[in-house]
Amino acid sequence: MTASSGQRARLAKHRTGQRPVMNHQPREEGLSIGQYLIRRLTDYGVGHVFGLPGDYVLAFYSMLEHSRLDLISCTREDCAGFAADAYARVHGMGAVCVTYGVGGLSLANSVAGAYAEQSPVVVISGATGLKERADNPLLHHRVRGWNTQLDVFDKLCAASIELSDPATAYRDIDYALDTAHRMKRPVYLELPRDMVDVVPEQSRSFEPKALVSDPAVLAEAIREAVARIEAAERPVIVAGVELHRYGLQAETLALAENAGIPLAASMLAKSVISEVHPLYIGLYEGAMGRAEVSRFVEDSDCVILLGTMLTDVNLGIFTAKLDLAQSILATSEELRISHHHFHHVLLEDFIKGLAAARPQARPQSLPPGPAAARGPFQLAPDQPITTTRLVRRLDESLDDKTLVIADVGDSLFASSELVIQGQTEFLSPAYYTSMGFAVPAALGAKMARHDLKVVALVGDGAFQMTGMELSTIVKHRLPMTVIVLDNGGYGTERLIHEGSFNDINPWQYQMLPEVLGSGTGYEVRTEGEFSLALDKALADDTGLSLIRVHIGAADHSLTLDRLGAGLAKIVRS
Repeated sequence: MTASSGQRARLAKHRTGQRPVMNHQPREEGLSIGQYLIRRLTDYGVGHVFGLPGDYVLAFYSMLEHSRLDLISCTREDCAGFAADAYARVHGMGAVCVTYGVGGLSLANSVAGAYAEQSPVVVISGATGLKERADNPLLHHRVRGWNTQLDVFDKLCAASIELSDPATAYRDIDYALDTAHRMKRPVYLELPRDMVDVVPEQSRSFEPKALVSDPAVLAEAIREAVARIEAAERPVIVAGVELHRYGLQAETLALAENAGIPLAASMLAKSVISEVHPLYIGLYEGAMGRAEVSRFVEDSDCVILLGTMLTDVNLGIFTAKLDLAQSILATSEELRISHHHFHHVLLEDFIKGLAAARPQARPQSLPPGPAAARGPFQLAPDQPITTTRLVRRLDESLDDKTLVIADVGDSLFASSELVIQGQTEFLSPAYYTSMGFAVPAALGAKMARHDLKVVALVGDGAFQMTGMELSTIVKHRLPMTVIVLDNGGYGTERLIHEGSFNDINPWQYQMLPEVLGSGTGYEVRTEGEFSLALDKALADDTGLSLIRVHIGAADHSLTLDRLGAGLAKIVRS
């Protein structure tokens, strides 16, 4: 095992009480290392594995194909990674399988995003056989030493392990999957091709250490939190993405409803709480967000940050004005009440305990929620479509059975104005912000939740990076709607720093369904044309619908306008 001591220390400090449903199933005798890995993935509820075949992983890839897992071969490794990431965000854990070197290193960016945004993806890479390495031959796909790829993923994952010892292979697999589950981070397993079919003669067991809160510390933290909430004039909860990752939405809502505390959410956590809930006031994004929401949160004398990552995007490029001395900050890694730090308290236990304590907040006059703030929508059929008006029209068609996936750029920032009716039915890479997420993520999300309609909103620049993953979507006959915002380039970067490098070659995006052999393409320029195309697309359950929307090169949402101004100052300085 090559998991570093630092990784083990992080695991030991990690705080979550969640357990997989089937973690302690008895082992089956006679399973090969490859078969055992498949068995344990299914124990954690994984039903699909995304990836690409390659010679160093073909033996295991074939084993996957003949297992009860559904193997989804993608067009590129990074796309497979984005798909597995989205699958994990929706389903709880995802998996991706690639070959050594050219496969694994192509996957690195997607896995980095999963780590940054706390998504538990199991990365499985083939590798050269152990016996092939004798006399140090120059085998293809190798870079420097045999452990180069292992070392790279050691920096990108919560654990990185080569399954090179039959006696410890079962234990190593159990450890890696338990780490992914506990830490909500990706893990990496490297499987030499001559180890896939090896049946261990003996194996060492892995018994995860049960992590529990210190009762005295927990009780003291809850008492102090209750006292601060009840003494405050204007308490408010800012819900973060960890509430989704750890399944704590219901407990947070119980706390808010019983105490009468209003809720906002961070950008990365959009839809973690239903955005039509009467206590929900909107996204808190510093200067990027609605002014009345920002004022409400920043004027609070007790901001309760639950599972919230304090990133630059979440904080409006650090335009947020939050005083942590007047805050309660509870995440999986930290519990802080004003200047007091509490250790050995699980996030789950703190939120459940605080909800059970039923603190009573003082009544407040709330700003209008996002649904009320947006006002009525009146279609202007002959007017050229704009990003803001497109989102408003899309908003009219959303229900609690529609999952929206937004790519980076104005697709993301304009989408902050959507009102998501369901819980956790909006996905985006709102912290790591890697372009090209949306289309392969739509594949992963749809595989995880066939019952939901999936709408992907993507700019033309991001689409040209990974949009041809539509080929896999067509292959599997998955109905979904992909909306391409065509402004001829990188609109966000134009706001930050103008230059011809922001312009891209135009594609006839609406023709791609014909190229791919299935689906329907639409080309629209006006509000009326978009409205008609959207209605047809959402009603089509037979396959892909792609809507190419022409928008002006200078058009952008109000949120992007605010963000661009802040970023421009940083870049130019």
